[in-house]
Amino acid sequence: MNRKECSPRFVEFKTKDGLALPGLLYEPERKTKAVTIFLHGNGSSSVFYKKEENERMASIFARRGIALFRFNNRGAHFVKTFRVTQGRKEVKKRFGMAYERIKECVPDIDGAIAFLKKEGYHTFYLAGASTGANKICVYDHYKPKNEVKKYVLLCGGDDTGIYYRELGKKKFWETLKQSKRKIAAGKGTDIIPELLPGSIFSYQGFYDIANPDGDYNVFPFYEALGKVKLSSKPLFRYFGKLKKPSLVVYGEKDEFSWPKDVRRAVALLKRYRPELEYKIIKGANHGFDGHKREMNTIVAEWLIRN
Repeated sequence: MNRKECSPRFVEFKTKDGLALPGLLYEPERKTKAVTIFLHGNGSSSVFYKKEENERMASIFARRGIALFRFNNRGAHFVKTFRVTQGRKEVKKRFGMAYERIKECVPDIDGAIAFLKKEGYHTFYLAGASTGANKICVYDHYKPKNEVKKYVLLCGGDDTGIYYRELGKKKFWETLKQSKRKIAAGKGTDIIPELLPGSIFSYQGFYDIANPDGDYNVFPFYEALGKVKLSSKPLFRYFGKLKKPSLVVYGEKDEFSWPKDVRRAVALLKRYRPELEYKIIKGANHGFDGHKREMNTIVAEWLIRN
């Protein structure tokens, strides 16, 4: 990758609901109309401070004639204050993982696509890692007639199952009920005290991520394979109805899907959508540490196939 392709353009785009989201656009030296929009995961995630990781991905994509756009969505960091444009006014609002509701990925992705169209791109690929993979399924559900050509789902996780295991049955359901009450009382943005070590959640954020019948519960491996009844709605309902050609990639040692046996988890997904493409990377964990080049190459090669 040459120096120009290693140096991204820092950009900012607006969403329909008034947020200004920052991103990094890596463009190949040879002009292209194809771009991959990358959705990061949850937690304290940010596409910034990852220079080498970004450049490795951009280099592999650029060799195959694909630009790369990585941006911070409204769920980046644990807590982030934005100045949101509302009419002629700007107001301060808190976002970040602590407050995010996954359905809000729709205006974020739409804003990214609208921005890239103005930049001259017309072939869009959507790739997401961890929560980013969940968001692709949610986006596809709420925006089935979208402009994306292909999806790449990297290490989609089972957060609902994780919090059920971590909190235990009693505390999980109690916290979920308490969160619902707080939301109804107009206090959904209050922070939950002492939920789990290292976690920061508002009541609305926790309810969204942990509700078994909510949008977030895209990959309910714990319920399906652990034989624990949590939800009343059909399992894998969004994944099972994806409208675009999709590649699903997991690390063999992924710790946030079904860590007891990732191959069983992938086999389960194949039962729902056998026509999609699947890849398990041997020895790789949830973040594909030590295997990112292999993962990026698999993704880029699949994207350029007809």
